[in-house]
Amino acid sequence: MNGPQDLGGQMGFGPVAPEPDEPYFHADWEKRALGVTLAAGAMGHWNIDESRHARESLHPSDYYASSYYEIWIKALEALLVRHGFVTADELGAGRSKASGASPKRVLKAADVAPVLAKGGPCDRPVAAEPRFKPGDRVQTINEHPTGHTRLPRYARGKTGTVEAARGAYVFPDSNAHGKGEAPQHLYTVVFDGRTLWGKGSDASLTVSIDAWESYLEPEQ
Repeated sequence: MNGPQDLGGQMGFGPVAPEPDEPYFHADWEKRALGVTLAAGAMGHWNIDESRHARESLHPSDYYASSYYEIWIKALEALLVRHGFVTADELGAGRSKASGASPKRVLKAADVAPVLAKGGPCDRPVAAEPRFKPGDRVQTINEHPTGHTRLPRYARGKTGTVEAARGAYVFPDSNAHGKGEAPQHLYTVVFDGRTLWGKGSDASLTVSIDAWESYLEPEQ
């Protein structure tokens, strides 16, 4: 989908200004937001791609008016309602009014460190050989799906060069919607800045994206 998170090439948002020595959290509530999001995800009722899609599905006016962890919490609320843990009425009231869904599993305090250390590997074996190799010229598809996609809007229908073949990984466009992992080969594709942004852009600029195989076609 063309969600509010896909800002590449949009005007009016100002320059990216990294914060020197930026802390991990700017307030204590942000620590709790991260913790409760991870603990809720560990219940096993949704995956990381559905979680990302919930964030990008926020209304643009809401998304742009929210801080990073506010976006996380608003998306978590949507997921908890979707999967039957709470109702919208309960969220408004700030308390439980009835029993909701039961978690498939519970992340206990003693297990947090090893679970985080393990991470969430999403590389998968596939039988097919990669269609492309480093150095190949490719063109991205120009499609605008209503569901989740990791192909940025600004890089659709553009020609670039495969820099690396990364192996096979879960396909987020499928996984976000409960249609299975459907793993496929993943590539790093590099685009010249002027291909993306036009003649007036910095001639020395390049942009790299991760592109699943179904996003790509041989250069026409």
